[in-house]
Amino acid sequence: MRRLALHWQILIALAIAAVAGSLSGGGVAIAGVPVVSVYGFIGDLFLNALKMLIVPLIASSIIMGMAGMGQEAVGRLSLRTLVYYVTTSLIAILTGLAFVNLVRPGVVHGQPFAATVGMAGQVHELAGKVGGRGAADVVGIFLRMVPENIVAAAGDNRRMLAVIFFSLLFGYYMARIENPGGETLRSFWQGVLDVMMRITDLVMRFAPIGVFGLVAKVIATTGFAAFGPLLRFFFTVLAALLVHAFLTLPILLRLAGVRHPVAHYRAMAPALLMAFSTSSSSATLPLTLECAEKRAGIPNRVAAFVLPLGATVNMDGTALYECVAAMFIAQAYGIHIGFGVQFTVVLIALLTSIGVAGIPSASLVAITVILSAVGLPLEAVGLILVVDRVLDMLRTSVNVLSDSCGAAIVARLES
Repeated sequence: MRRLALHWQILIALAIAAVAGSLSGGGVAIAGVPVVSVYGFIGDLFLNALKMLIVPLIASSIIMGMAGMGQEAVGRLSLRTLVYYVTTSLIAILTGLAFVNLVRPGVVHGQPFAATVGMAGQVHELAGKVGGRGAADVVGIFLRMVPENIVAAAGDNRRMLAVIFFSLLFGYYMARIENPGGETLRSFWQGVLDVMMRITDLVMRFAPIGVFGLVAKVIATTGFAAFGPLLRFFFTVLAALLVHAFLTLPILLRLAGVRHPVAHYRAMAPALLMAFSTSSSSATLPLTLECAEKRAGIPNRVAAFVLPLGATVNMDGTALYECVAAMFIAQAYGIHIGFGVQFTVVLIALLTSIGVAGIPSASLVAITVILSAVGLPLEAVGLILVVDRVLDMLRTSVNVLSDSCGAAIVARLES
């Protein structure tokens, strides 16, 4: 009997989770155990399994990818990857800026949105968490990139940029030492990579169950009704993300000579669904690598370099969301934002999207950096909390899609 493809299994799990979550909200329990707790256990167990793979898989992939390239190839690959990251992130931000200026979701019937919404409790709670953060957190990204203790950095999922930086150096110089030491190291890391890919295959077999637990918990906890008051903001972000995902990125694929963008999207479908479910580019990385290499046919030496780096520094969806959120908050408070300040928002969104996953509270903290820079009230972040969870799932999917498109484009240029 033919086995159902993984992306179809995950889609079915998403549908079942939506039904189960909506039916089991409001404290439903079985034998005294809250159903939401069961969903949480299943989802957390699956996330832990994914996170278990991240460090050894990233390290072995990058080290072997660097070891297989010459010095000239490394420089060329790095430059092309960097140009792609900056270009797509900037396009994403400008797309979001265009939509938020056109739709103006922060203005309802000619009145600022905040004047009609009472969210004082959540606003004060969030302000206490992120109010003390600012531009220094962005500078800290570059300090964390060079770890004082690589073992400690490997044990902290928020410091993956340090692991990537060390792995790049290790792989580069491993390829330049004489035998027998060089050959021994290459055999060791290739063995680690082979083992990690097999463990990844095992964990992915349970992906539909894990996705069910994660999504069912979100729906059972928040429900669907909470999105009503912020639908204009939600759909503004959604429309901008869709334009970037299904117009901008396919055009870039075709310009680079990738003949079948639809086939690439189909190949990456399991990873995109996983990103949507987990809201984590890093947790999705094992499946992203597998889909890119086995389903999309991207060479390992390119995928192993571009994808782990992209999971940390290439955040198109996040950059777009930061810009729209900041502009929405300005509109909601009736604060006029001129062209010069909008340019500042674009620039800071571009900078904070690089490495934003390494900052505690991720996008919400990055948004407070933008608000501080342009003089908007930090407590206003509370306005977007209601829909942030679902938008986080959507923008993470766009982040992963952009990473995979980058790998395909760089691979095409390298061929």
